[in-house]
Amino acid sequence: MKDVPKYILLLLMILPLTSLWGASAHAQAAPAVISDWQVLWEFEDGEGDVNPASIRSRSQWIDAKKGMASPPRPDGAVSSWNRFTLPKLPPGQSAVLIERVKGQDVSAFLEELPLYEVKRNFVYMNHTLLLPVTGEDAGKTVYIWSKGTDTALGIQGDIVLGEYEHMRGVFIKKDLEDFILGGSLLFIAAVMTVCCLFLPRHTVPSWLALCVVIFAFGALLIAYSPFLYTFYGDLGSVWVTLFDTALFAIMPAMFFYFEKIYGPGPYRIIRYGRRFQMGYSGLCLILLIVQLVGTHPFPQLYYLFTVKILGILIILELSLLIGITILYASKRNKDAYIFSFGFGIMALLTLGDLISFYMKDSNYEFYLWKWGVIALVVSLIVMLGRKFVRSHQQVLEYSRELELFNNELQRSEKMEIISELAASVAHEVRNPLQVTRGFMQLLSQSAKPEEKEYFALALKEMDRASGIITDFLTFAKPQVEQIVPLNVYEELKHVTGILLPLANLAGGTIELEEAEDLCITGNSSKLKQAMINIVKNGIEALDGEGTVRIWAYAQSNEVIIHIQDDGVGMDALELSRLGEPYFSNKSKGTGLGLMVTYRIIKSMNGTIHFNSRKGVGTEAIIRFPACASNHQGNPT
Repeated sequence: MKDVPKYILLLLMILPLTSLWGASAHAQAAPAVISDWQVLWEFEDGEGDVNPASIRSRSQWIDAKKGMASPPRPDGAVSSWNRFTLPKLPPGQSAVLIERVKGQDVSAFLEELPLYEVKRNFVYMNHTLLLPVTGEDAGKTVYIWSKGTDTALGIQGDIVLGEYEHMRGVFIKKDLEDFILGGSLLFIAAVMTVCCLFLPRHTVPSWLALCVVIFAFGALLIAYSPFLYTFYGDLGSVWVTLFDTALFAIMPAMFFYFEKIYGPGPYRIIRYGRRFQMGYSGLCLILLIVQLVGTHPFPQLYYLFTVKILGILIILELSLLIGITILYASKRNKDAYIFSFGFGIMALLTLGDLISFYMKDSNYEFYLWKWGVIALVVSLIVMLGRKFVRSHQQVLEYSRELELFNNELQRSEKMEIISELAASVAHEVRNPLQVTRGFMQLLSQSAKPEEKEYFALALKEMDRASGIITDFLTFAKPQVEQIVPLNVYEELKHVTGILLPLANLAGGTIELEEAEDLCITGNSSKLKQAMINIVKNGIEALDGEGTVRIWAYAQSNEVIIHIQDDGVGMDALELSRLGEPYFSNKSKGTGLGLMVTYRIIKSMNGTIHFNSRKGVGTEAIIRFPACASNHQGNPT
């Protein structure tokens, strides 16, 4: 077996031809399968070296057969012996391949000649043995000794006998597919991680979460396969640590990715699940560090938290995520269909493995889940491609909408400037005009008859000027027309859709929490104008990366809307001057947009209040009187 690793590099170099390796070989005899062997349990640690001479003649040997359940491990048994007799062998070099032997420490003998010995200081129980024999060994007995903490010990797989060169190829390729598949996933995760350098900032968290998921799956596939433990057993503790670390990371990353795709979920269950799993995985990681530093001081406690309890949590959490995926798929979301297909296959196959693991009292080798991983990764890649295409199309569409809306905002600001000037002129001219009219009325009473006609004409023209001023004042006040019931969430959703590309281009993002049955009365266009002004101010205050959060709820016959950013914030003086004409805390602002917002909200019988701290962010709280709505959340 010592020369086997020399062939690994060559095998990896000609990887595409591995499936044809056996077929291209020269004709050879078909391998024989040994279907009968015997089992002997030891209840005390033997003194000195392990040797089959001390147990050969015992009468407690139990017959075992291929295809039948292995004899259960008796209570108190500390190790086991297996033995079988070699049949007639062809001339030349042959080999016995034992596909799976369970045990932490394993030794193999041909009669009393040692053929294989491994003693592990880490918990990994799977071995694959390739034992060289010759034609002269026919009729001799092969002994396998194993010791470990698992419920199953000894031979658990097929015993195959054949030509040495052929069996060596089978031995190398047996677990190589898991190594290749895991390595491919690690390569994909590494390439995707490098791609983060070229992505917009708002997409990086979800992309990194996906990288962690794929990396963890790849690490699990590599570290679970016996391949590394067979050829690089001296690093076995590294592979076990890699497996445990990947296992602890996979569910928090999965929850985080779900949260980025679907949001916090119904009743924020995805967010709460992520926080809980992050805490539990942190606890498991601390236990792992204690095990490594303290040389496994609490193996049973570590096994309880990181295998038994964690396995049950994974079953429950996968079931939860399956339910959420089905819920979103029922809303006819195409991405949810794709993700549901891949994730559903992975989750069901993993659940099948976990259930079998517990039903067989931990004596089970996981193998279904690897095919589920492939389905999940493919669906994630397809879904990610669709997301980029859709995002590009949305950016183009929203850019056109934003341009139209900006033109409308500019027109509104110009009109607001005109109305403000009109209000100022009307206020300054109306009072002296009224005083002048009063004096002219007094003078007309004592005027000569031929002069009264001129006074009457002057008073008529003053009344006409007063009417013009009244028209100016009416123009200066925002009129809310077409008063109808409005669904607040739908209005905010539309505003978010319009401004999200602007936020993304600035390096930030907008988060809108779902809300139902929130209804107010007002004008849809005016409400959108006011909300856009506030949200746009929040985006501009981010100064790069950051988030504008929007949520709404009903309280005491009011609908309350919160718009919060984590931008530069304002001090008390700036906060006190908000809404004044021509005041703005932005270098390019005019202050008219927020002035219009104040007037629109006031005209809809609403109020607005700002909370802000310099360097922390700003929160706008808007209150409107609520109106009745039906159960579907549509205004009535």
